[in-house]
Amino acid sequence: MLHIAALTERHARYRPEAIAVVFKDQRLSWRQWETRLLKLANAMRASGVGRGDFVATLLANCLELLEVYWAAAKIGATVVPLSPLLLGDAIAALAGDADVKLMVAQKSMVPAIDAARDRLPLVGDRFWLVDGAAKGYADYHAQVTAAPQGPIAIEVEPGDIYNIMYTSGTTGLPKGIVLSHQVRALYGTLFANALRIAPESVVMHSGAIVFNGAFVTMMPSFFVGATYVLAPQFDAAEAIELIAREGVTHTMMVPSQIVAVLSAPNFDAAKLASLECLLSLGAPLHNEHKDRLHALLPGRFYELYGLTEGVMTVLDRDDAVRKSGSVGVPPPLQELKILGEDGRNLAAGEVGEIVARSPMLMRGYHKRPDLTAQALRQGWLHTGDLGYVDAEGFLHLVDRKKDMIDSGGVKVYPRDVEEVAARHPAIREVTVFGVPHDKWGETPLAAVVLNAAGAATAEELRDWINARVSARYQRVSGVEILADFPRNAAGKILKRELRDRHWAGRNRRI
Repeated sequence: MLHIAALTERHARYRPEAIAVVFKDQRLSWRQWETRLLKLANAMRASGVGRGDFVATLLANCLELLEVYWAAAKIGATVVPLSPLLLGDAIAALAGDADVKLMVAQKSMVPAIDAARDRLPLVGDRFWLVDGAAKGYADYHAQVTAAPQGPIAIEVEPGDIYNIMYTSGTTGLPKGIVLSHQVRALYGTLFANALRIAPESVVMHSGAIVFNGAFVTMMPSFFVGATYVLAPQFDAAEAIELIAREGVTHTMMVPSQIVAVLSAPNFDAAKLASLECLLSLGAPLHNEHKDRLHALLPGRFYELYGLTEGVMTVLDRDDAVRKSGSVGVPPPLQELKILGEDGRNLAAGEVGEIVARSPMLMRGYHKRPDLTAQALRQGWLHTGDLGYVDAEGFLHLVDRKKDMIDSGGVKVYPRDVEEVAARHPAIREVTVFGVPHDKWGETPLAAVVLNAAGAATAEELRDWINARVSARYQRVSGVEILADFPRNAAGKILKRELRDRHWAGRNRRI
């Protein structure tokens, strides 16, 4: 069988009593896990969902969400994971765009779904709630219990669509990225190799699994038959205790989560001694935090740069100190180059757009051939990110094109300023973006979250940063102190929201 659902069937056959999934106090063997998946897959079929149909979820981390991911694959249905933070209009827009035929949600989402139901005609009455029935909503578990147990005899091809991942919208409106069974299978093989995940590994995920980054460790865990430990939500103190209790060997976090773990009151390197891999992805981890991580947990840090569209590089733990400013190299079967604005290939050290191709590329953006044509040109994905390769071929990120600040005709890269600001002892997190300026057009502004309330004033931080940046044009016009940043379900900072507050009512550069 040439689809990812065959993975769970294989482990249930050859390693039936090995632990597949851990969630809270539930520990499921591969035999038990496969039984649950078959029941759910048959329940979906009985409701009229089959190969090529779309199933949306509006769920926080739970066993049911994980089940939908793997059971849908058995019948050739396409999973569309949506954030449970969405409101009615967004649900209607995304689920409508994806032509969803079944929606699985938690009860807390009922008001938002009710606001969208009349715009989701294909769903009909196929609304299932994982935590009990409600008026107009069926009980997920009742549907599964009533379903037959039999095997699934549906032909699913490698090129069939496995899921559509809507982008986080950190820099623009969400787009539906179409990914096949083959791409997800390659996630399994590629990342199992790159991150050294084996059948005896224990892989933990504590962030939201509706975020594509979750598949970077989920797919290799299920590919090799490791134990997958899912936390209900990210909590730094709980993550530390879960790693210690389960003997977790591999985990991935976005930078804000790594910073939170390092700052947690119960942080103890001894509790994390089982870790072989701590992977950072989703945004750059500033060097200040990398240095602390290397000192406290040496030999475990990996960093991944990637786009859901199918481009990635990995900085291996063996290179993590020597190449600390880099995000690594392309994995096998992937090719990367740096292009100038005139389209020519740039030499080592020259900054340009990161462009790559690989067998893991998306099929395209759902229903958006125009955007697909802009991003995919002659088999190459144009990322919109700026970077350069060094003499050894390691990629160094500079910034996103859309985040670059044009101050009086001079290019200012926010990340350069962020690295300086992150060194201040009072700053826990920082992000820098362009705001309007009457003379220069726009100028850098830093938004920060402090380690403790009142640890520094905005004026003190502004002066400290401006005394240490490498050029006058990098000086920030001000510092905003926030209790927290707006974030997506993955914990990534929504820089666009911060920036738009300052550009409201003015013509902003695109």
